[in-house]
Amino acid sequence: MMFPFIDEEALSAQGEEATLPKEYVIDFTTGQLTGRIAEGIEAVKVWAWLALQTPRYRYYIYSWDYGQEYESLIGQGFSAGYTSMELERMTEECLSVNPYIEGIENFTCEKEEERVQLSFTLVTTLGDTEVTAIV
Repeated sequence: MMFPFIDEEALSAQGEEATLPKEYVIDFTTGQLTGRIAEGIEAVKVWAWLALQTPRYRYYIYSWDYGQEYESLIGQGFSAGYTSMELERMTEECLSVNPYIEGIENFTCEKEEERVQLSFTLVTTLGDTEVTAIV
């Protein structure tokens, strides 16, 4: 035992406990904080929404793994099928950095004037949930 004052059994028990993710709740329509805290799958959903709203490489505060790269599709003149396929790939790539997220399913995208609405099932280790985001 290297440090006799540290209870190694207590440390190993703490490491084995699964921690639930926590995030501040955001009103997805306004983007404003609500003052509440979400845990579990709702926290993962908040994290996913924030990641989908954040352009990758733009803000120094975030690592280069965080955020999406949708802006690279703007003005390219790609077909609707190719754009949809790229949006799905970019969305899955954006969300895959979260250790609780296993993937996405049932991806759809609809163009609404100057924006695109993404809808999909978020598959996580905590269960599945529906996500809709306007980007």
